[in-house]
Amino acid sequence: MATLEKISFKYKKKQVFENFDLTIDKGKVYGLLGKNGAGKSTLLYLMTGLLTSKSGKIEYDKKNVKHRLPSSLNEMFIVPEEFILPDISLKKYVKINSVFYPNFSNEQLKKNLECFDMDPDVNLQALSMGQKKKIFMSFALATNTSLLVMDEPTNGLDIPGKSQFRKFIASGMTDDKTILISTHQVKDVDNLLEQIIILDENKILMNTSATSICKKLRFVESSNNILKEDALYAAPSIQGFNLILPNNNDEETPLNLELLFNAMLENPNKLTDYLK
Repeated sequence: MATLEKISFKYKKKQVFENFDLTIDKGKVYGLLGKNGAGKSTLLYLMTGLLTSKSGKIEYDKKNVKHRLPSSLNEMFIVPEEFILPDISLKKYVKINSVFYPNFSNEQLKKNLECFDMDPDVNLQALSMGQKKKIFMSFALATNTSLLVMDEPTNGLDIPGKSQFRKFIASGMTDDKTILISTHQVKDVDNLLEQIIILDENKILMNTSATSICKKLRFVESSNNILKEDALYAAPSIQGFNLILPNNNDEETPLNLELLFNAMLENPNKLTDYLK
């Protein structure tokens, strides 16, 4: 669906990507994880044509995104971490912008707003940042683009808003849609993600399904020192240690994304061998 081949990109003297490859498939919710400065936001902007790579090729549905063709742009939508909404009513905003998306659904927008407990009859500038994010994400999903990209979508949301966000994403997924979420707030989205991408210093450390990870690894909290000795990775916790263990007995445990991320950064080869 989306392919990046031999991509090189830099900001002045900072090289972000060099000979970078990535493929994003249709019909999945992806999680993009990485440290600050790893290039997550840059990657999202390159994929959606907001930045242009120095070399290499980025295609979306076999169309070069740097050409910014209407047939490509009306099938992708990005919710950046920071954005500005105009001083107009939501109804006017929808009237102006919905025409660029042929599959836009007013009925779905209404449902999205209800999911977030937001009133459709509002002026955008009268809202808090968290409320603006709820409005913008409601509009984004209502565009029904086949690619929806979100950069730190839960930043600024209160606790009920984060719960509503998870319901919001789950209700909007279809086999024809791909959602790519870049986030540091992994606990807000860990149950949503179907594919995990971990990015570090111009490299993809992991691009693996959550199902495959949980099939091959166990995530447990224990004070058992013998169990700790068998762990592939261990981190201190209130009750002892958070552990990643080989899943030798097909025992399914909830995915601990924060633990997985830290383990991959510390020793990627050790976990990668178990995930092959």
